Amino acid sequence: MTVEIYRDAWGVPHLRAGDARELARAQGLVTARDRAWQLEVERHRARGTSAAFLGADALAWDRFARQALLDDTARRCHTALERRDPETAAWVRAYVDGVNQGLPEGARRAPEFAAVGLAAGRWEPWTPMAVWLATHILFAGFPAKLWREEVVRRLGPAAVGLFATDGPGTAGSNGWLVTGERTATGRPVLAGDPHRFIEAPGVYQQIRLACPEFDVVGLAVPGVPGIAHFGHTGTVAWSITNAMADYQDLYRERLRRSGGGAGRRIEALGPDGEWHPASRHTETVEVAGGAPVEVEVIETGRGPVIIGADAAGRADAAHDAGSDAGPDTEAHPDAGPISLRHPPRVAEDLGFSALLPLLRARRVADVDRAFDDWAEPVNVVQAADTEGGTLHRVAGRVPTRNPANGIRIVAAWEPGHEWHGWYAPMPRGTVDDGIAVMANQRGPATPLGVEFAPPHRAARLRALLDRRSDWKAGDMAALHMDTHLASAGALLDHVGALDGLTPEAVALRDRLLRWDRHMAADSVEAALYAAVRNAVVRHLAAHPALAPLTGPPSPASPASPPSPASPPPRPPSPPFPSYPAVFRPWLALVPRVAFALESLLRAEELYGIDRGPIVRAAVEEVAGNPPDGTWGDTHRLAPWRAVPDPAYDGEEPALSGDHDCVLCTSAVPGLTDRAARGPAARYVWDLARRENSLWVVPFGASGVPGSAHHRDQLPLWLGGGLAPVVTDWNQLSKKEEDNDDVVREGS
Repeated sequence: MTVEIYRDAWGVPHLRAGDARELARAQGLVTARDRAWQLEVERHRARGTSAAFLGADALAWDRFARQALLDDTARRCHTALERRDPETAAWVRAYVDGVNQGLPEGARRAPEFAAVGLAAGRWEPWTPMAVWLATHILFAGFPAKLWREEVVRRLGPAAVGLFATDGPGTAGSNGWLVTGERTATGRPVLAGDPHRFIEAPGVYQQIRLACPEFDVVGLAVPGVPGIAHFGHTGTVAWSITNAMADYQDLYRERLRRSGGGAGRRIEALGPDGEWHPASRHTETVEVAGGAPVEVEVIETGRGPVIIGADAAGRADAAHDAGSDAGPDTEAHPDAGPISLRHPPRVAEDLGFSALLPLLRARRVADVDRAFDDWAEPVNVVQAADTEGGTLHRVAGRVPTRNPANGIRIVAAWEPGHEWHGWYAPMPRGTVDDGIAVMANQRGPATPLGVEFAPPHRAARLRALLDRRSDWKAGDMAALHMDTHLASAGALLDHVGALDGLTPEAVALRDRLLRWDRHMAADSVEAALYAAVRNAVVRHLAAHPALAPLTGPPSPASPASPPSPASPPPRPPSPPFPSYPAVFRPWLALVPRVAFALESLLRAEELYGIDRGPIVRAAVEEVAGNPPDGTWGDTHRLAPWRAVPDPAYDGEEPALSGDHDCVLCTSAVPGLTDRAARGPAARYVWDLARRENSLWVVPFGASGVPGSAHHRDQLPLWLGGGLAPVVTDWNQLSKKEEDNDDVVREGS
């Protein structure tokens, strides 16, 4: 059968082929044509070679990717997949063949290649795994252990809980399942939206994959075959949210060198009290516009050393003097070295064996079995089928080990921190009164995690869903866009307790207390609340009691973009340890205070900080210089682009929502009102009629600037609209440029 590529009115590709392998090749081909620039950026990021064309700003990530051995781990996982599951390995290779066929044409369409002087490269069979790993390596938030380490070291163990929250850099989602007893059709509906950094092009690709075995619509990750996270086969649909599980450990290592010259060896002190060989080599990172940078790559028995690899040199003097103690890491806990242990490196498995069974699924039992092979990241899965079956479970690979491993950095040389297999069986949730809601709060994954999102989004969704028992697919868009901010209560309680204010501050206080607590873009009150919140965060972060946690302001990053309107203060304080720049979003105090503000304001005792005067000062400050406009005037979309897009240099659009709203558009209070994180897609899966399903992405199906479908979904996404999922082939168009020179498997 000839491969056929169709498009709907939004440019979404619908692919039809003779078998699954042909289809994978077609998916790779059309993705490369539509998203060549995005694919090549992700390939280079996974290999740690992006600074070669993006410049010094990309160096910190490239250094991490090299030292974390991301590409090598993907290569090992692919080799293991060829041994364990040759069918899936061949399917992945077919996708790569399609990518390599489509990249030259896709690169000609994408102006970014010429702008940075980059030529399209060649994908290896393991590149999709490398892209997957690089995309999700920070999902479990292991850098939060660096933050907790510093909190304990500087303020003591009691302070850790004060800052526990869904903080910077953590990806989350909303997801809900409504059974037939709660719908007008008598069949289930699944809906939700994954929260990630908003990137242009988007991190999800709307696509349809059809062959004699299956016909699936869903949201794919560009660069990865199949439909992993959100899909509908016609008889069963599934979706995921981040489980907030902890499955990555950090170990403080003691290293020493032996030998001389270029042949010097490195050894690591193990929990048995013996020194064991560690692997070591150096790599060179090319930097556009700068000098090449040499990176030392070390791996111990725990894993790759991702922080302070150069600290191994400090062991030399001690070793040469006859001491086996290594560097005094207890006296200098920030000195490193620190290694990372994570499941894909240990098990040589990224869970790709789940992908084909998901496409072939017909009932929730099939989805359940497929997710038994899931590995990374750990997710909560919801699924429903046309027969009324439902599924609510955790999927992924979590090691069993000492609970202390999940809290802080642990000593590699101390016994008791080893891994002892995998957590099994994975926990399951329930569907209560026809409803299941997961929004990264404590739930079925509670035994597997340390920090979870506040309950506000989940509680709000549950309350809204409880109001009706006749839900339809089209009704779900209103839930996606809900802007109620329950977490505002903590600050407003303090505001309401203020007295003795100036007349302007009294008027502001009373206006905030009358506010409906909705973070609507056109709301003046939401803007006033945000301004007061910003001031409170800045004043709290600058308080002398928290000075031990302050450091130099982190450079602009997607987690903390700069705010020209309200720059954070530079408190005089000792500098933070010299952790790599890639981890700074987790270590900057202002974002940490911002996302933990509710906890900090409600705590019975906060290191002697009197919060009343801080809130008073913030209210008076805003009353004297109130924001000029509405929440949407400053709360604007701030998508990440690898290079600037001259066609869209103007200000991005206004947004409703906030971090703890169902419409989770996350700014960083105290730093900026601009939102770098938000719904990377929205979906509604109808199990009564798949053609009643709906979806939208922030920009469009095409990654080519200036094309008709590059940003055509943005108005829908902003306004809460959803595009229909078209399943009738007769309503699709077959364009010559898509189908010209389509190479079939084996040709």
